[in-house]
Amino acid sequence: MERKYPHLCSPITLGRTTFRNRMFSAPMGGTDITNDGCIGPKSTAFYELRAKGGAGAVTVSELMVHPQTDGSHAYHLDESILNSLACATYTADAIRRHGAMPSIELSHSGMYAGTYMTDKGRQKSMNQWGPSDTIRPDGVEVKALTREMIDEIVSSYGHVAGLAKRAGFEMLMIHGGHGWLINQFLSPYFNKRTDEYGGSLENRCRFAAEALQAVRKAVGPFFPVEFRLSGSELFEGGYDLEEGCRIAGQIEPYIDLLHVSAGTYQRGFGRTHPSMFREHGCNVYLAAEIKKHVSVPVATIGGLNDPVQMEEIIATGKADVVYMARALLADPFLPRKITENREDEIVKCLRCFTCMAERAATSTRRCTVNPLIGREAEGDEVAPAPVKKKVLVAGAGPGGLYAAYTAARRGHQVILCEKESETGGILKSEQALPFKYEMYELAGTYRLLAERAGVEIRLNTEVTKEYAEKEQADALIVAVGSLPLVPPIPGLDGENVVVVNNYYLEKDKVGSEVVVFGGGLAGCECAIHLGMEGKNVHLVEMRDALAPDANVRHRPLLLQEIDKYVTVHTGYKGLEVTKEGILCEDKKGEKHLVPGTSVICALGQRSRIDVVNELQDAAPFVRVIGDAAKVSTITNAVYWGYHAALDI
Repeated sequence: MERKYPHLCSPITLGRTTFRNRMFSAPMGGTDITNDGCIGPKSTAFYELRAKGGAGAVTVSELMVHPQTDGSHAYHLDESILNSLACATYTADAIRRHGAMPSIELSHSGMYAGTYMTDKGRQKSMNQWGPSDTIRPDGVEVKALTREMIDEIVSSYGHVAGLAKRAGFEMLMIHGGHGWLINQFLSPYFNKRTDEYGGSLENRCRFAAEALQAVRKAVGPFFPVEFRLSGSELFEGGYDLEEGCRIAGQIEPYIDLLHVSAGTYQRGFGRTHPSMFREHGCNVYLAAEIKKHVSVPVATIGGLNDPVQMEEIIATGKADVVYMARALLADPFLPRKITENREDEIVKCLRCFTCMAERAATSTRRCTVNPLIGREAEGDEVAPAPVKKKVLVAGAGPGGLYAAYTAARRGHQVILCEKESETGGILKSEQALPFKYEMYELAGTYRLLAERAGVEIRLNTEVTKEYAEKEQADALIVAVGSLPLVPPIPGLDGENVVVVNNYYLEKDKVGSEVVVFGGGLAGCECAIHLGMEGKNVHLVEMRDALAPDANVRHRPLLLQEIDKYVTVHTGYKGLEVTKEGILCEDKKGEKHLVPGTSVICALGQRSRIDVVNELQDAAPFVRVIGDAAKVSTITNAVYWGYHAALDI
């Protein structure tokens, strides 16, 4: 067959190992790590699904090589730990049996030991070791590693590398980026040593070179060794791209693949993991420049999920391999869909950070668009239903679409009704915000998948109790969503007011002076968009904090954008909307006019409980999902919809 993306789909040989394509699964940490650092069965299933989905390599993350100086709650590999080697072996085998090459990331957190711990208090009580004596920004003391400790850590890289090879891993990634220990030695910001490990570039690269030499000695000359490098630290005092190129030259003799990432977790989370506010592939330029200075193959990463863009990266020589992490959470089968010319079925990552926020909060994973993530051990196949039934789904928002798709995959006869002329529900409103356009596209992808699975879609069709009873469905999934909350505030029904859900339909009504009424997630994101368009934007919020409904990873980046584009008024209660703006009252009872000839109402949503009540007895099996059950998130709508369909 002729593949649409021949460069992405072409094999690549590193050392003497050939990888089936150029699409690799980037390191993503486990979730059920045991207390002694073993890979749990949920994590094994998590990594296995990336392999089953067609990735050329799947990298397990992170294995801390020296627990004595890095007590991070991450993987360890130690013969003295019961099941340590066995768990690693099972994981490597689970990846390899699907044709992907298993890799594992060897790391050391250095002065940020314990980063992955849920208990941050315990993290701060640990000894922190780095290149130099210092005090971290959070007040934690860091001690400089002695020469003897450095030798011991270098030796541990080699020892663990040998164990990883014995377990069946066929490539190793040495983590030298993102502010962890090797990067701390490379960085003039972190490394203030005056011995042979500090000062000159060659000295700052010495620790990395010694660790790589120890790894090479343990695994042999033809075993693929990869080094992960931040091409630039992207902050003042750190090294820049020019020095990143020189560092790459120092590292090159010891490796088979140079993986170029960006920034540090501690000082540039939204650059290392590009947020929705940045363009896709915003870090590719780092790999493209470094590739000019080295002869080994180079990999790139950073918000990549579009096959056209990734094909161009390989075809034009900007990189030899593309890595994806979040994109393969959203759709583990993305590489397989590309190789099979089914790219229109790719469910794209929204870069909403639900996955990383959940891991930080509970050490589990969840993905907004993929209900399987983190629960792969429960099975990744949708089993046919033993008895085929007629299923009616009311509402074609994200939850309803996914429920219908899942029910059809089980073999049921599925009718999906939408009272409006277009599917997508609340996702339709996202088409007006360029940085959220993929959220709008999600509805189209879900619809395509549903139609190809055999779902009958009826538009301009509202499901009433009479309609449902006439259809005589065996099961009814109620996904009728929510309505915007518009309280009886004088003037809020005026001609100069646009409800945020309808902004995409009424953009032309919004002038250059705008007040966004409501500082939740929807209001904040709309305000940012308007500011990006060059409008003068004020944001009014009755509470003291903005976007409390945003997750812990997205919210700080959201607030950074708010600072750039929006004038904020918190603690302001809206009293009246006028042609000149919103009359507000502060906590002292003083009144203020927040100016703006246009007003965006973003005061929240309310469930369509009247419809839910009407349909409660309209079929033998009734399940209410999404905002219809509780105003919540797309994540919950999709997850509830998936499981509702599985329960039929």
